[in-house]
Amino acid sequence: MQVLATETVRIIEGDLAAAGLRIACVAARFNDFVVEPLLRGALDALGRHGVAPERIQVVRVPGAFELPLVARKLALSGGYDAVIALGAVIRGDTPHFDYVAGECAAGLARVAADSGVPVAFGVLTTDTVEQATDRAGGKDGNKGADAALTAIEMATLLRKLGP
Repeated sequence: MQVLATETVRIIEGDLAAAGLRIACVAARFNDFVVEPLLRGALDALGRHGVAPERIQVVRVPGAFELPLVARKLALSGGYDAVIALGAVIRGDTPHFDYVAGECAAGLARVAADSGVPVAFGVLTTDTVEQATDRAGGKDGNKGADAALTAIEMATLLRKLGP
């Protein structure tokens, strides 16, 4: 097998130059002590990379299970270059976690595939509250900020790929 030198291969990838992008953040209210730091992290990352505040829309939903429906409506509206879904599903003593986490993830993936609009997955699915807080601005960083960077990179990539 012959490997081509990268100088001869055209590589297309997104970047983090977000000026001009329109971004929607859908944030669950359930487990708000985790989701609020995720949202702050996402908004900070968007601002640091050039998204103007007036080009960001935050929409609140009751919980993670409701994220896909609202993300779908926003993605299909034509008003946004990307959607960021933020929530936290923390395992408890019942199988509720498995249903909510799985349906949320599958629903958000379906929204992105069906709409052609990037949907960044900023939904924490953890076993403990400590794991969730560690990922929402604690020792493991802020997954809301990470989701914002993913949204920017995917939106800029799709712009480069064209219609």
